[in-house]
Amino acid sequence: MADESINRHIRYQPDTVALAGEKDPKVSQSPNSLEDGSLSHSPTDFEQDRVIQGNKKFNRLGWKRLTICLIVEAIALGSLSLPAAFSTLGMVAGVISSVVIGLIATYAGYIVGAVKIKYPEIENYPDIGRLLLGETGFWIITCAFVIGIMLGVGSHCLTGIIAFVRITESDICTVIFGLISTIILLLAAIPPSFADLAILGYIDFASIIIAIGITIIATGIQSSQSPGGLSSSTWSAWPREDADFPKVMVALNNIVFAYSFAPTLPSFMAEMHTPRDYVKSVYAIGMIEIILYTLIGSLVFYFVGQDVQSPALLSAGPLISRIAFGIALPVIFISGSINTSVVARYIHGHIYRNSVVRYVNTKTGWITWIALVTILTFLSWIVAEAIPVFSDMLSITAALLNSGLCFYVPAIMWFVLLKEGSWLSRKNIRTAFYNGVVFLLGIGILVCGMYANVLNLVSENNLQS
Repeated sequence: MADESINRHIRYQPDTVALAGEKDPKVSQSPNSLEDGSLSHSPTDFEQDRVIQGNKKFNRLGWKRLTICLIVEAIALGSLSLPAAFSTLGMVAGVISSVVIGLIATYAGYIVGAVKIKYPEIENYPDIGRLLLGETGFWIITCAFVIGIMLGVGSHCLTGIIAFVRITESDICTVIFGLISTIILLLAAIPPSFADLAILGYIDFASIIIAIGITIIATGIQSSQSPGGLSSSTWSAWPREDADFPKVMVALNNIVFAYSFAPTLPSFMAEMHTPRDYVKSVYAIGMIEIILYTLIGSLVFYFVGQDVQSPALLSAGPLISRIAFGIALPVIFISGSINTSVVARYIHGHIYRNSVVRYVNTKTGWITWIALVTILTFLSWIVAEAIPVFSDMLSITAALLNSGLCFYVPAIMWFVLLKEGSWLSRKNIRTAFYNGVVFLLGIGILVCGMYANVLNLVSENNLQS
């Protein structure tokens, strides 16, 4: 059975746990204990106190803050690439794709959360890999989880460079801007609790909403003031004439990538005081994303037409785009930093799973946490800077990894971990159909997306040579 095969990672608990405030953490400790709170053979009063405080610290997330965390993780400046995707697909296919993919991604997120509810010992997405395929599944999902998220952090770093260059219009070396972006990402990722990061999330959400609003309004005004007014826009209901298979798949991949929030959901849910409330958050993020993405994609495409740039705020004019980039700075760095925190929490918690160090409320805890966040952030920057075709690599890994983590793996979770009885039974047949659709979408993204991205990469190399 799956629940018997998993090697459960139970949080470190001392043999006897004191009530909060009952013990003085400064009392004398046994020779085997360390003053910084690292694990000893015989739990001390100090360690007991750290465990109590740690459990309080990491069990404060409600469904509203979970929604904010998901918004921060999922809705970033990449949403402004959707008008360009609509330009390739056409208005009809663009709107349909945005809504349908959004609904499927929301359902897949619901399935991931349901697995966490049924198996409460799960603390992150890789733990689900162990449930599915034992240690092999754990390491496969771990690699996909860490690589996919950290490449996303590198993308935020590069976006920060583009923003600073655009805002300042200076000839300062981009390496300097890259270093500045990396340091900001590092500082924003230091709070170890997602409940604390959610506070920054409100700033993040306001930032992206204002940036999107400015882009829509500015492009609308520009279009209305152009010769011929709004009727002169080159928008089309149907795919553009040069929309071959690779371009269509890249456009669809951009939409799929915009809805990729499922992999981080178990990590956030591990901090919830009422995990079953996750359903409210999943429905909320799904609704917000579908409405926001469909509006930004359709309206800007309608105003600007087929010449819309990616990100769309570049189409708002030099001055307005500088203003929009400045307003979007918080979302660039806060959204990037929460991804760093998710991976750092996973690695830190795995290494110190049997120690109070995992709670990041001791001297050793803070030192190891800050060191890990620093290493991960700078590593992401270095990788993004060192790979000349990083954007192409990001698109390829999105098709390779997100197709699984966000779609066909959640579908497999239902068939293996959640289904009770035959999938052909009356109570299961409808849900089996839904998950079959999710599975096929994920496999389609994997195969077709990889093929299209490889063709694009080969075509670019041929043009350069």
